[in-house]
Amino acid sequence: MSRFFRQAGDSDSESSSSEEEELMSSEDEAPKPAAPAGKPVMSRFLKTQGESSSSDEESSDEEESEASDDEEQAKPRAGRFLHGASSDEESDEDVKRVVKSAKDKRLEEMEATGKVMDNALKINDWVAISNEFDKLIRMVQRQQNVSEPVPPFFIRTLANLETSLNAAVAKDKESKKKMNASNARALTAMKQKVKKISKEYEQELKRFQEDPEAFEREYQQIVAPEVAPAPVKAKKAKKADDEEEEDEDFTTVGKGGKGIQFTPENIFKNLQVVQENRGKKNTDRMEQIRILEKLLEVAITPYQRIRVLLALLAARFDYNSSVATHMPIDLWIAAQKEVDQLIAIVVKEPGYSIQEITEDYDDLVERSPATEKDGIVRIRGSVISFVDRLDDEFTKSLQHIDPHGTEYVDRLKDEKVLYLTICRAQALYEKTKQEDPLARVIMRRLEHIYSKPDAVVQALEATAATSDIKPSILLSSDSPTSSLIHALCVHLYKSGNTLLRTRAMLCHIYHYALHNDFHTARDMLLMSHLQESIHNADVATQILYNRTVVQLGLSAFRCGLIKEAQATLQDIFATQRVKELLAQGVHQQRYQVLTPEQEKAERQRQLPFHMHINTELLEAAFLVSSMLVEIPLLASIDSEEQKRKVISKPFRRLLDFADRQVFTGPPESTRDHIMQASKALQNGEWEKCRDLIQSIKIWSLMPECAQVKEMLAKRIQEEGLRTYLFTYAPHYSTLSLSLLARTFSLPLRSVTSIVSKMIWTEELAASLDQSAGAVVFNRVDLTRTQQLAQTLAEKVNALVEQNEKALDQKLGISTSWNERADGAKGDKRGEQTQERNRRGDRNRGSARGESSSDDSESSVY
Repeated sequence: MSRFFRQAGDSDSESSSSEEEELMSSEDEAPKPAAPAGKPVMSRFLKTQGESSSSDEESSDEEESEASDDEEQAKPRAGRFLHGASSDEESDEDVKRVVKSAKDKRLEEMEATGKVMDNALKINDWVAISNEFDKLIRMVQRQQNVSEPVPPFFIRTLANLETSLNAAVAKDKESKKKMNASNARALTAMKQKVKKISKEYEQELKRFQEDPEAFEREYQQIVAPEVAPAPVKAKKAKKADDEEEEDEDFTTVGKGGKGIQFTPENIFKNLQVVQENRGKKNTDRMEQIRILEKLLEVAITPYQRIRVLLALLAARFDYNSSVATHMPIDLWIAAQKEVDQLIAIVVKEPGYSIQEITEDYDDLVERSPATEKDGIVRIRGSVISFVDRLDDEFTKSLQHIDPHGTEYVDRLKDEKVLYLTICRAQALYEKTKQEDPLARVIMRRLEHIYSKPDAVVQALEATAATSDIKPSILLSSDSPTSSLIHALCVHLYKSGNTLLRTRAMLCHIYHYALHNDFHTARDMLLMSHLQESIHNADVATQILYNRTVVQLGLSAFRCGLIKEAQATLQDIFATQRVKELLAQGVHQQRYQVLTPEQEKAERQRQLPFHMHINTELLEAAFLVSSMLVEIPLLASIDSEEQKRKVISKPFRRLLDFADRQVFTGPPESTRDHIMQASKALQNGEWEKCRDLIQSIKIWSLMPECAQVKEMLAKRIQEEGLRTYLFTYAPHYSTLSLSLLARTFSLPLRSVTSIVSKMIWTEELAASLDQSAGAVVFNRVDLTRTQQLAQTLAEKVNALVEQNEKALDQKLGISTSWNERADGAKGDKRGEQTQERNRRGDRNRGSARGESSSDDSESSVY
């Protein structure tokens, strides 16, 4: 600060004046900077652990060169800031100023690091050497990233380090006094580092040791300014196409600035280089793919093509490392063609086999069936993993594309070529008789066709039938699609994989349900007992199970089995998470917030749009089925207690909400149509109910739309008749069957059948007079005393139930009275249970018989 500013209290001392004179002096009188004793000039730029100890042993030549550099740097500063400097001096300094390139700066920095390592070697400081060596490696890596050759200085340093390491290890073994622990650890680490780096630069080290001067000249020729560093011109044969000639004039520059030679002899070495760079930081993945594509072009033997294809497919799938996004479509199409090419080579050449587990072999040696003992060349790899990845990336791309645009449809067309690849992989594994991958590829094939209509499956199978590589299981022209599904599932049933068997069973059931074969699908589901163990399966299998159950319910609805449809769909609609359970949307609960990881996992397991089951159609089928079951039941019950025993809580909740509405407008949504139809059915207006149900537009999505509407109209007529009888039976003594037939537009035979069934099931207290064609209602008018006695009996029964529950809780028994009564036929009981039974017998009187002392003869309801 004394040079430019004068602080308070400063005086014109001799030191300040002499300093001014030094700065104002000419170039010839520039002073030499004095370095502190015991500290080298290098310390201004590099600070290392072994610096202070190595300063005394630094050579005087280095100090003089550093001092001269400082003189040159000090002159321009004086001429720039001081008024006393002349313009001539400034111009001379500007002429002498040297502008160094980034490459020169990197080389100087590397050399400075090497000098520090040399100083540390003199005092045997391996900790400092290890740190500086790591820094030097990073510099060399940085230089290679900008396509610059490795300098001879680095190779020379590497060779000297090997010699120094061997000498240090030998000296340490001979000396009685061992080095300290940290230095010994650093020495051991350096041995490993130098060994690894020397292997990486093995060729350069060999050429340097043979002729260091020639190695230096070669480096100077490469970095000479008149020769362009990259791309390097290469002499190649002329081709017919001019564009191809331009591309062939340049060759790819690899590590160290050397051109990569794409010849059959160098394929395995180049493959090894690509494999070593795989996964490393700053590796250009697209460049790796281009190198492998050129290697594939020059590959001659089947072994070379297989090895290159395996590496190329892995590189393509590695291109997109993010799990959240899908693979680029152009790369996917190229990968699909290369998988087909790989399968074709292995099928055509039976002497080559791709297996996941093989014996170790030399990757740099050409192999053929003639060189192997059993005549089969086993190559480490997996075709099924590539097929799985192709299928997964196809599904992922469909998840990320807008399903309502043309791009989604265009992408969906690629399923045909993917299905063909899967069939070819199946043919390959059938030929090689590898059971485990064969089962996996058949499962992939089954998952592509189990939920599709017959026309789509036949189109996919037609493509597979025209292929030169065909699997044994194919769809013939005269057989239905069910035969193909059955053959594929039977093969998976015989496999030893439990997961694949479970998924195959669910796909088989789904296919039967899709084709309205409800009873076969239901029997298969019940016999499989999957509902007992599905909660232990993975998420994807649980989603498939939910889809199968829902399709089974829709199948029952289309077949007119209303009660079965309502019972099947009841469980999934009771959860109020239909979209989430079917993997068709992410359900957000009111008080639950998903973490980003959970939300990402939810979105990754979503099904593509073309596999969705329409939830609005599903809800319409469930609510209509619930209406046809619940409305007659509501009309048949008398007491409030019976009203609480609902069958469908979602439907009853919507119906109660509709009843609370003061004003009801025209129906707009599907729910509005069904709720107003339910009210009309309660009031006996079955025509209005039928019209409202048939006017729902969502039925048009069903393939058998006309048959479904006709079935619903008939069921509404029948349930309307039942509701009418339940509602108005107390007001009739007799009722004409012909009047009922005219009122509900039903045949007399159907009316007679419905009434007879109601009488048989004791739903209606009446008798049928066939001769008169009328229903005679049998009513017993209770007196006031009988009504009070009946009410009292109901209350006492409810009180007994409450007492039993309280006693069970007190004794730690959670079973209900009915469960205990059912188990009394043969189950062992304790003394407490027997005592409760006797107490219950005394309370209920004639409601229950006297229990015997033998447990097996205890009476039940």
